[in-house]
Amino acid sequence: MSAEQFQFAILWPALAAGLLVTATHVPLGIQVLNRGIVFIDLAVAQIAGLGVILADRLGFEPRGAAVQVAALAAALAGSLLLNWSERRWPEVQEAVIGVIFVLAATGATLALASNPHGAEHLKDLLVGQILWVDAISLWFPALGYAVVLGLWFGAGSRLGRAGFYVLFACAVTVSVQLVGLYLVFATLIVPALATRRLARRRLAAAYALSAVGYATGLALSLATDLPPGPMIVWTLTALGVALFALVPPRAERAPPAV
Repeated sequence: MSAEQFQFAILWPALAAGLLVTATHVPLGIQVLNRGIVFIDLAVAQIAGLGVILADRLGFEPRGAAVQVAALAAALAGSLLLNWSERRWPEVQEAVIGVIFVLAATGATLALASNPHGAEHLKDLLVGQILWVDAISLWFPALGYAVVLGLWFGAGSRLGRAGFYVLFACAVTVSVQLVGLYLVFATLIVPALATRRLARRRLAAAYALSAVGYATGLALSLATDLPPGPMIVWTLTALGVALFALVPPRAERAPPAV
């Protein structure tokens, strides 16, 4: 196998993973920005990661079904708690989200304190290992994302606030194990921010921005031998800033409900 073939064999599953994450997180991110709960993804992703860590500590296989169930259960519990707090104390929802994030993050640190590989596990949770994604492992995320997208675009506003939180938890649970917490946050928020001035075709522009950001970031990572996760985050953000600067302020409008 030539060097080019080897690079392609590594690159295309990683790009496919990024496009799968993009498919669900771009519309969810626009909704998160509209609701003013920007850091919900960090909190829910961190809670899902804590579920993974606790399941691993109990001796379950890292990629086994029990770990997936533990991560999803933790994320759903956290999402339903945030749904309840938004109804009860909407004026301090961002503060509640921040407290839950800190508790989940420090809980993960405590759970990994006695693990000799704890630092590596924590790094994988935050940064992800997108270049090591293989094609076979993408079937389950693709199926899960298809269900989320079908419900999101099919039911729309009929889902209600609780439905949004449940779908969000399901999507983020899969994504944080696929690409890491940092990329989950960037994919949700950067395209939504960069396209907020667009009066038309905002969703299409956000999808395109995220896809180009992943492709360019992965290519730069291979060319520079730098970690792919952080490189994609920086590339996506740079492209987002450029797009935002190209849209004149006069086109800015109140964001629509998605």
